[in-house]
Amino acid sequence: MNRPLSIYLDLVRFVAACLVYLYHSNMRLLVTEPLPASQYGHPSVIVFFVLSGFVIAYVADTKERHWIDFASSRLARIYSVVVPAIVLTLILDFCGRRLYAELYDYPFDHLALRMAASALMLNEVWFVSITYLSNVPYWSINYETWYYALFGLVYFLPRRSGLLAAAAILLMLGPKILLLLPVWAAGVALYRWRRLQQISPAFGAALAIISFVAIPLFHWIGIFSGITAWTAAVLGEHWFRELTFSRFAVGDYLLCLLVMMNFAGMRRIADHLAPVLLAIERPVRAMAAYTFTLYLMHQPLFLFWGAVIRGDPDGLAYWTTLTVATGLSVITIGTLTENRRQGLKVWIHHLLTAATWRTKTRRSAV
Repeated sequence: MNRPLSIYLDLVRFVAACLVYLYHSNMRLLVTEPLPASQYGHPSVIVFFVLSGFVIAYVADTKERHWIDFASSRLARIYSVVVPAIVLTLILDFCGRRLYAELYDYPFDHLALRMAASALMLNEVWFVSITYLSNVPYWSINYETWYYALFGLVYFLPRRSGLLAAAAILLMLGPKILLLLPVWAAGVALYRWRRLQQISPAFGAALAIISFVAIPLFHWIGIFSGITAWTAAVLGEHWFRELTFSRFAVGDYLLCLLVMMNFAGMRRIADHLAPVLLAIERPVRAMAAYTFTLYLMHQPLFLFWGAVIRGDPDGLAYWTTLTVATGLSVITIGTLTENRRQGLKVWIHHLLTAATWRTKTRRSAV
């Protein structure tokens, strides 16, 4: 992956996280008028999935070629933010509910169960959907974590063993996580699809331009909502509801193709856009360094600050103030967690290496 493309993907990641923030903070108790571009929350998660598959395929191919390196990097990346998110969501919700209960239309019961399910990434298995208090966006990290695990099994184990292990895990996870697996796997396919890397710059530019136009048009003219309505009619109200965050899968597959077009096109023309991309590298990298924290902590944070500030939702002053407070909180939390995950990675790497060595020693003794 060349440097200009890496900058572009970081920019996409940050913009997608901001769109998810707009979607969730588009609450009438916080701002009376609907926020612009606030309808792109779920599509942004699909962008994350494709991007995640692409990046994971890249790092496994170029940097993390041993399973211990891969596992320690993924676990450190996830749990450096997940553990603080679990703890802070509980604290923020507890305090915020006492200040402004009307903001919190979210569950606050069975706390031990919700925390355990979130720590083990079991919130969305089969037809269970365990919302972690106000942290609604937490669902997607459940999906992604299992996609990392499935990829690692298939990539690092012998083919037959890896496929059998992946099949067993998918059986345990159920249909919801399986339904969006093709979206994540599309990112892997995009990285490994050599023919797409050899397209002409003109064709790459055409793909990028078409995707930039088609992605918002896909939602603006109602194609996505039409597909969703069709899916609901085919499945029936009960099963459509039971699929929770995977109920948009058919539309997500089409959106996924548009995102693939965008990434394939930009990969081919990123070098030609290098002067522009390199000029914005520093701020993009700085913002992208907090993307995971922003994504996983924004809803508990803006609800908490909304409860603390308790302003007037008419106009944008109240929403803007709590957004600034949320942004500063994300920077503080991310600096102490996400941006210090290297130490956690080293510790996990040491544990896995030691465990592997002990296993080999026992086998040789036998």
